[in-house]
Amino acid sequence: MTDPENKHPSGAPWRNFYGRFRGKTLRKSQEEFLENDLAQLSPGAVGWDENPDREPLDIAARFPGKRELWVEIGFGGGEHLVHMAARNPEVAIIGCEPFINGVAMLLGKIREAGTDNIAVHPGDARDLFDVLEPGSVSKAFLNYPDPWPKKRHHRRRFVTAEHLEPLFSVMAPGSEFRVATDIPDYVRQTLIEAPRAGFVWTAEGPDDWRRPWGDWCSTRYEQKALREGRVPHYLTFLRP
Repeated sequence: MTDPENKHPSGAPWRNFYGRFRGKTLRKSQEEFLENDLAQLSPGAVGWDENPDREPLDIAARFPGKRELWVEIGFGGGEHLVHMAARNPEVAIIGCEPFINGVAMLLGKIREAGTDNIAVHPGDARDLFDVLEPGSVSKAFLNYPDPWPKKRHHRRRFVTAEHLEPLFSVMAPGSEFRVATDIPDYVRQTLIEAPRAGFVWTAEGPDDWRRPWGDWCSTRYEQKALREGRVPHYLTFLRP
């Protein structure tokens, strides 16, 4: 875990972040989505500048009438997130994604789908975990995360204690954590690190990780993996 005494002058703990924040030039329509839609889709005061005391978000006020809170970590282009939101209108879903091009893609999909139960945190998921009430999340998704294939970079993967322990703390007893990946070594590391953080793998046989979930929406990353001959794995964990 990050040392709480090792802090930025703003009060934020020093947290290494690995990955891109921005890619190729955004289209004008995407810039317009970011300018006009992103602020109103905020889950609340997540950033350290706006919430230095790390007051918990009032999810009930942000999403009145929603019976559960779900979180998607690194939503990519947003197709799975929007699919799940449209399929489950009674649930509130917060998507975390620091890559602004992916955020712009999601905003366009939200406009097209007309969903009203999504909030977007365009940043590090750990900052969101800081301000969620313990035990408030009923389901979490980690779909095709950055594989960081080089061995020396494996500590950069999401499936490390630095990320999994705070995720575990915000998840409710009996809640579900889903991981989809096409990288065998990512599967190996997940099956080691997730139980160390307290999660329990639910598989009882090969079909439990070979077959996607019944409500699964195949993403563009999965389609690329299939075209290139890689095999998807679908791992389901419970928070006891």
